[in-house]
Amino acid sequence: MTPSSVELALIDRWQHDFPLVAKPFEIVGRSAALDEQATIGVFRRMREHDLISRVGAVVRPNTVGASTLAAIQVPPDRLERVAGIVSREPLVTHNYEREHDLNLWFVIAGGDAAAITDTIDRIEAQASLPVVDLPMVQAYHLGLGFSLREPRTQKRQAPAAGDYRPDPRDQRILAAIENGLPLVELPYLAVADQLALGQDEVIARLEHLVAAGVVTRFGCVVRHDKLGFRSNAMAVWNVPDGMIDDVAAIFARHPSVTLCYQRPRRQPVWPYNLFCMVHARAREEAYAAIDELNLLAETGLMQQAVLFSKRCFKQRGAVFSRRKETN
Repeated sequence: MTPSSVELALIDRWQHDFPLVAKPFEIVGRSAALDEQATIGVFRRMREHDLISRVGAVVRPNTVGASTLAAIQVPPDRLERVAGIVSREPLVTHNYEREHDLNLWFVIAGGDAAAITDTIDRIEAQASLPVVDLPMVQAYHLGLGFSLREPRTQKRQAPAAGDYRPDPRDQRILAAIENGLPLVELPYLAVADQLALGQDEVIARLEHLVAAGVVTRFGCVVRHDKLGFRSNAMAVWNVPDGMIDDVAAIFARHPSVTLCYQRPRRQPVWPYNLFCMVHARAREEAYAAIDELNLLAETGLMQQAVLFSKRCFKQRGAVFSRRKETN
């Protein structure tokens, strides 16, 4: 499905700052000269056609719950079977084949560190292959959406993670919307009724999570490939530890970088410690952005690699609920 100009405008505007008010689609619709019901209909069609996966919260890693990035080197003739093992794990949110000897990459996000460890243990036991665990060390730039039309000259910055004291209601609310807000006139009331909370209480907790930097973005979560961004590159560098903050600051400012973070090296199989995600319409565009990064940060001679995604086996939001699930 080719998105219409109205759909592109709505996605572009509402990747962040989705209204935390009783009737958000009234406000959202005004930006496209649509009434409330028409706006809800557009969002339902966009979700049905996979232009967006959900409208909801993008949560800073390891604030509410825990997460990690992991990889496996899988023999090509076993790749689909092992990918199936990984995707069936309920806490696996993203599962991709990438162009590298470590060819299967996945994110695990759940309620606590023990749940992450248990998931890795089960995958290793069922696949009979070792998992390379790469937990977050430092986040320099988190995915805050990007322009679908013209590149932004200035990138949005996530609020710094402030003093956040976990509240049991928060995990329940995030669990209730992990697959997205209900696309109805009163979505927060629908969530509140499900949890036996008040609508104002749900909105206030979400406002607090955003203000505290726990939720880094609240809005449309897009399917990049459906919108023409089919060259999804994970670019990695081996940066000397004493230089990584300075290099990452340069990388994080680049308009083509949607994520930038430090993860541990795992010698000898994985020597890299600085990761950037670049979403582009073509490989040449992705390589051009990475060349610019190397020029700006003077990292061209550092050990580096570019891992393009080949297949997506699974993509969903983080799992905050305690339910069991199979895929």
